[in-house]
Amino acid sequence: MTLLLAFLIGFFAGLRSLTAPAATAWAVRLGWLRLERPLSLIGSILSVAIFTLLAVVEFVADKLPRTPKRTSPPGLIARIVMGGLTGTCVAAGGAQGFLLGAMLGAAGGVVGCFGGYQARTRLVRATGAPDIYIALLEDLVAVAGCLWVVSRF
Repeated sequence: MTLLLAFLIGFFAGLRSLTAPAATAWAVRLGWLRLERPLSLIGSILSVAIFTLLAVVEFVADKLPRTPKRTSPPGLIARIVMGGLTGTCVAAGGAQGFLLGAMLGAAGGVVGCFGGYQARTRLVRATGAPDIYIALLEDLVAVAGCLWVVSRF
């Protein structure tokens, strides 16, 4: 189950790259997810503040018309790295191998990146709804999904 959760946190990082580390940081800070050093540093007050602020900025930036596609190299790389980091934390919190957790989280980041992009563009086309409504729904899925994953421990 832990390895599936490592993949899922990466998947949600693929939707919103900074939501997963923000949720992971809060989970460690609140004691939901117990990690040893050096991974436990993600739960420091400074890390929680930085990841939370960056996640909020990402929520706003995602809605701007000039924001590049998540599938462009910088966006994709960020999702792979954050998926790997959070996958590592989740796997370690569940007493699984951190390397496997990193790989699964990174893979989840790729799947979430491309799957989320396809889902969003197809939902906009199919429903005729403005993109911002689907983007807000995607935000909700990313936040709820990340919180669900990190609360399993």
